[in-house]
Amino acid sequence: MTRIIIIGYMGAGKTIVGRELAKLLGLAFYDLDWYIETRMRRTVKAIFDERGEEGFRQIEHNMLHEVAEFENVVISCGGGTPCFFDNMDYLNRQGETVYLKASPEVLMCHLKMGKGVRPLLLGKTEEETRAFIQEQLAAREAFYSKAKHVLDVNLMDNSGKVAAHAAKISAMLGIDVQRKETISIH
Repeated sequence: MTRIIIIGYMGAGKTIVGRELAKLLGLAFYDLDWYIETRMRRTVKAIFDERGEEGFRQIEHNMLHEVAEFENVVISCGGGTPCFFDNMDYLNRQGETVYLKASPEVLMCHLKMGKGVRPLLLGKTEEETRAFIQEQLAAREAFYSKAKHVLDVNLMDNSGKVAAHAAKISAMLGIDVQRKETISIH
């Protein structure tokens, strides 16, 4: 049974790398935010608007406990997921956690390239966004750094770079991509 859980700040590339890793390894892929939206039949933004961050985090916690029970999966979590309740400790018990660590500059570039709505960034100028990212990264690092594995990611502006990061994770976890067999994952 393989369960790989990718964490990191918004814009680190968790979804795009997670999807590529799942494809590489022949595993199912779940993005926790997308799972929440499907189950709740609302966007993350709508849930934030209706219930506030505290209400969203409770739903996220509950849905995390569903998804993290699935087998033979790659899961990408929302940026705040590891920072609430006992989520990070739970994730480490459930599988191999990988922190995609990126600099504020890389995160800003990825967020500019992305098309999704980021409720925590709505209405912020570029300077306010940069300051917000730096502040939140500093606060969240204690949670992120509990991951079993850390991969420093650079700017992922093409599919080759995304594939290279997926291959690095596979190698880091000791998975033989040729045979798609797990060597050292529990």
